[in-house]
Amino acid sequence: MHIHATFINHNLLYCMTQMNHKNRAMDNLKPIFQCGIFLLYSLQTSFASVVSTGNFNNDFFVTWSPSHVNTSTDGRSRSLKLDQESGSSIASNDMFLFGQIDMPIKLVPGYSAGTVLAFYLTSDQPNRDEIDFEFLGNVSGQPYILQTNVYADGFDNREERIYLWFDPTKDFHTYSILWNLHQIVFMVDHVPIRTYRNHADKGVAYPRWQPMGIKISLWDGSNWATRGGQDKVDWSKGPFIASFANYTIDACVWKGNARFCRANGSSNWWNNNEFSSLSWEQRRWFKWVRKYHLIYDYCQDNERFQYNLPKECYLSKY
Repeated sequence: MHIHATFINHNLLYCMTQMNHKNRAMDNLKPIFQCGIFLLYSLQTSFASVVSTGNFNNDFFVTWSPSHVNTSTDGRSRSLKLDQESGSSIASNDMFLFGQIDMPIKLVPGYSAGTVLAFYLTSDQPNRDEIDFEFLGNVSGQPYILQTNVYADGFDNREERIYLWFDPTKDFHTYSILWNLHQIVFMVDHVPIRTYRNHADKGVAYPRWQPMGIKISLWDGSNWATRGGQDKVDWSKGPFIASFANYTIDACVWKGNARFCRANGSSNWWNNNEFSSLSWEQRRWFKWVRKYHLIYDYCQDNERFQYNLPKECYLSKY
């Protein structure tokens, strides 16, 4: 884990200048006191924001069935297993408020119908916030479905589904969540597949106050995951194994004060203005995904919502 410290330098230089000032009269203690406050704030903010380059043993713990979780000796890769006995899951040691998580995943190969692999952020509160990737297993030869969802203040019903444009079982592909004050961006190999903007000023709930932890789980979703539950898990095709490696967490670790995580700056880079919307290149890719790979969008499901779509469906996506 590497601590951001670049932006401390300016405040440190200011403090040294004040401390070395020739006049040591009591009148000059005020700027010295102020520089101490600046340094304290900088250190707190810096230590709140971290970059982790991928040791599962350091950053995650097993929450379900340790016998079904396998980790490499160096801690840089891990797999989860589902069989007739049990599924499995892990969770991050820390909670976060804003940042970006990149998780390279190789999905369950072959016949995986009925299985669900979930990679998500969750606050685990009754009125929980949650940002979900869910990979829905398939019958051999059929495309994998990636479902995303957003919970805000305990309410979800915001599912979208796409077909992935590659075979996600042959190699690792990176699935990312960018979460900041302005927007949530779901990405696949850095291609934005979905956004959820902060329209709180227009009465739309947005995850912005509750810290969230990272969770990954592999489980039996036979009753709904594949073709609405028509294709079940075939245990004779198991065990079902998904693999993870070389992840990156660049996020603000929750220390009890949202002010540090909501600040702009070089440490909390994700809150800066350039990440407040998609770039022009990202918008081009986003439109490509929506045109050729989107298979379900709750904002197009008038029947489900009885022609009263959620408010965010009428607002901008970037």
